[in-house]
Amino acid sequence: MLNKNEDNERHRLFSRRTLFLAGGQAALLSALAGRMYYLQVLQSDRYVTLAEENRINLRLLPPPRGRIVDRFGVPLADNQQNFRVVLVSEQAKDVVATLDALSRIIELGEHDYKRVLREVKRKRGFVPVTVRDNLSWEQVSRVEVNSPELPGVSIEMGETRNYPYGESLSHVLGYVAAVSERELTGDPLLELPGFRIGKNGIERQHDLLLRGAAGNSQIEVNAYGRAIRELTRDEGKPGHEMVLTIDAGLQTFVHKRLSNEKSAAAVVIDIKNGDVLALSSVPSFDPNAFSMGLSSVQWRTWIEDPLHPLTNKSINGTFAPGSTFKMMVALAALEAGIGPGHKVFCPGFMKLGRSRFHCWKRHGHGWLEMRQGIQFSCDVYFYDLARKLGIDRIAAMAKRFGLGAQVGIDLPHERGGVIPTRDWKLAEIGEPWQGGETLVSAIGQGFVLTTPLQLATMVARIGSGGLAVKPRLTRGIRAENGEGVEIAEPVFESMGIPPQHMKIIHQSMDAVSNHRRGTAYRARIEEEGWELAGKTGTSQVRRISLAERAAGVTKNEQLPWRRRDHALFVAFAPVDSPRYACAVVVEHGGGGSKFAAPIARDILIETQRRQPALKPALPLVAGAVPDNEA
Repeated sequence: MLNKNEDNERHRLFSRRTLFLAGGQAALLSALAGRMYYLQVLQSDRYVTLAEENRINLRLLPPPRGRIVDRFGVPLADNQQNFRVVLVSEQAKDVVATLDALSRIIELGEHDYKRVLREVKRKRGFVPVTVRDNLSWEQVSRVEVNSPELPGVSIEMGETRNYPYGESLSHVLGYVAAVSERELTGDPLLELPGFRIGKNGIERQHDLLLRGAAGNSQIEVNAYGRAIRELTRDEGKPGHEMVLTIDAGLQTFVHKRLSNEKSAAAVVIDIKNGDVLALSSVPSFDPNAFSMGLSSVQWRTWIEDPLHPLTNKSINGTFAPGSTFKMMVALAALEAGIGPGHKVFCPGFMKLGRSRFHCWKRHGHGWLEMRQGIQFSCDVYFYDLARKLGIDRIAAMAKRFGLGAQVGIDLPHERGGVIPTRDWKLAEIGEPWQGGETLVSAIGQGFVLTTPLQLATMVARIGSGGLAVKPRLTRGIRAENGEGVEIAEPVFESMGIPPQHMKIIHQSMDAVSNHRRGTAYRARIEEEGWELAGKTGTSQVRRISLAERAAGVTKNEQLPWRRRDHALFVAFAPVDSPRYACAVVVEHGGGGSKFAAPIARDILIETQRRQPALKPALPLVAGAVPDNEA
């Protein structure tokens, strides 16, 4: 009986354990089925996406950079095919031997060897490494012919920026170069190998529009990341085409004419609409060097050059305007009620306290009225006006004509110059204004500093009869589909200068160039209907001692170049119907009438000769451009 009870107890215990085990198995199977349902049904979309991401590699494609063209559609900056030779290390097997064989076909320097070997170690074996780019067609042909002896070597094609006009437009266009670390913004496009952005000039000013929108390519890869095939490809959107106001032919002429000088700048403006037809600075540089790969030697040569070829002197160089500033003093005097008949006797100097302020003409000009004061550029006449006016009235007039502040042209790095006032000196130098400083400022010396662009703007406003002409470089924008926007033709406001005052200034500048006794008569335009009206300027860069003045002032030609005067000339043409304004500055050139005026004359002759061609030929859709894009 006892044994039977024990058997029953053991049977019940076994049954319970079997039941527990079966229940546990059922629970586990239920959990597994639930998890499988969750993963395969509820989360199927997510894991399909993750699987696709492991299988498909999405790559960004850099868009073609937009062209830059002149007012007639002539390409100033475009893209050209760039052939490069690449090496796949796993195919080459012996990389050094392959490089040695390649060096017998195209030139490879020690730097190329080190760079390629460094990248081969850093990258996977199937990733191509650039050995040399910007190959000529002849070099490409030699590599292709010898390809059986060059395992792992192949030719790829890309694009590089090209500037057909080279040095003549480098300061206007700027250049493109690789993205530096501080320029990274999180945009993945900027991190692409070899991607370049605008670093200066129009390339920088309109960089975002010129870049375009990136494309993409979907590449199927295996577990090791090796590309198997391309699934889809979207080329993206090319950058916009920028239409400038520049006339490439005139720009080339101006650059060539200035190239006879060591350092100079010139600006030509269409008075009617503010279009900058030419803007040149010499010495210059070749922007193609940045696209082709600038050597450290060349970069060091440019930045150490005392003539500063990388600086755009037309907007960034500041110079004392000399006698070109005298029109501002005359207009301030007219506004203050001093009439054009106001007479001053010039004995060759003016006394103020214990100091003498000399005229450029040692023995003086005698009695002069305002027109003659400008025509003969008499310093004493303007000393007299300055004493009556004070510096603040002169400064107020100069600022109305665009001097002493950025004029707002669509280029980076424009400088504002200086038009001093009493408050300015106190704030900047911490000293009160002196009466002698007013006299010196009246002849465009002392603290007064202007850029060639400001001087061109000043004379454009004079030529317009007193309109607030504002220079511009961008005329329109064109998209890939051919549609474009032309920046609306500007309407300039009056500056409130009485017409009779402007007439006096016009007549005075006319006499400077077209009267036999005018300071620029030898640089006049003789073609009827093309005559110019101008004003010479010579600004000193050194102080002339009393001993030197008594013995005779040393001529510029006898001085070291850096101690010579700056030569300046401003002008508008034609006299009877002003259309074009020009400013020329020859750094350390000497006298303005001798060195700057002939250059301006030649430029204005060429400008008017090209007049029938100055209407833009590009059909653009009329409209407005946002301020941040104009």
